[in-house]
Amino acid sequence: MTVPVETAEKAVPEAGRLLAAWAARTGAAGRGRAAELGWDFVVARAEGAYVLDTAGTRYLDCHTGAGIANLGHRPPELVAAVKRAVHETDQGNFPLISAEKAALAADLAAFAGGRLPGVTFGVVRGEIFDFACKLARGATGRKVLLAAEGCWFGQTGFALSLSTRPEKALFGPLIPETRILAVEGDALLGAVGSDTAAVMVEPLQAENHCREISAETLRVLRARCSATGTLLVADETQTGFGRTGRKFALEESGVEPDVLVVGEALGAALFPIVAALATEAVQGFMHAHPLLHLSTFGGSDLACVAARAALASYAAVRPWENAAREGKRLRAGLEEIARRAPAIESIAGRGLLVSLGLGTPERARAFCRALARARVLAVPGEVARHTVVLRPSLTLGEDDVALLLDAVAQAAAAVHAAS
Repeated sequence: MTVPVETAEKAVPEAGRLLAAWAARTGAAGRGRAAELGWDFVVARAEGAYVLDTAGTRYLDCHTGAGIANLGHRPPELVAAVKRAVHETDQGNFPLISAEKAALAADLAAFAGGRLPGVTFGVVRGEIFDFACKLARGATGRKVLLAAEGCWFGQTGFALSLSTRPEKALFGPLIPETRILAVEGDALLGAVGSDTAAVMVEPLQAENHCREISAETLRVLRARCSATGTLLVADETQTGFGRTGRKFALEESGVEPDVLVVGEALGAALFPIVAALATEAVQGFMHAHPLLHLSTFGGSDLACVAARAALASYAAVRPWENAAREGKRLRAGLEEIARRAPAIESIAGRGLLVSLGLGTPERARAFCRALARARVLAVPGEVARHTVVLRPSLTLGEDDVALLLDAVAQAAAAVHAAS
């Protein structure tokens, strides 16, 4: 059945009317997180660094689906590639290798430096992180999985077990032989031993006030893992594909992981796809057990076409260079605002992944509401809930940064006035 364009356009304002009516009936408590953050609207269109609501109001998107729209919303060259692809292929048959899957695997391995040739695809972050955990246990024959405290890996079984998230007690008991340890001191390093399958880290913890694991700590951890036969798994879901001013955040330390998890930015917010890349030795376990992990839509042929187009754009545009350049401009502006506005207590992050410390979760939510009134969308951190995370498109220009800084200044003044 084909829905006429004019019918679809009429449906969007109707959705907005129904949302408003529902919100009025249920009250503030029932309106959910979006209303709590001042997002009382329905998105009608997304384009570049912005989204538009049904009234035509334009918002600078500094959430970007938790940092997946690195190239902006609906990049024209990717849209064109997917349009062509639907005339040539479909989702594919997931147990079978296809030309699209093979080509993307080769392109992705090359993009990541060529040292991780084993590629497995999935649909969402939690799923592919869980696969990485299964792969680590299978490849090493060990059970213990360690994670650095403060990480946020996703919502699924292994991911939830190894994430720093107080609510996860509601879903217990979780997966056994999983432990979360502080990075500082000797707790994590001391726990890595002959029974450890893998250590899971985010080099820069977006949801935890952009706390970084230092280059020296990562190098020592790498050496300890190598000495004990333990795998080092790096999750770059939120930092990969240029967000921190480099292709991948680990490049800052020179450390090479055994497994690299990359997130939905692989599909540039146009088609759902994620991946885990592994060394040849680790991937050998999958060669011995090729059907041990299957994902119905993981690496679908259409998704692979979109991801290949995204990789080509990443290589051509090199958005990490713009992220580094505009990130410096943004950071300098934020620091100037913080000197004048006591509401912002701290600033952390790299490139176009920046976290603002607001002191309390309540002030962070109020800050997000004030940003929304100034036509900027952002959310609090999932681990450090007193923070607000800014992760806009990596194609952000000077005028966009100026708009963002103006909105932050307005929000900081509003929160300070209310405190």
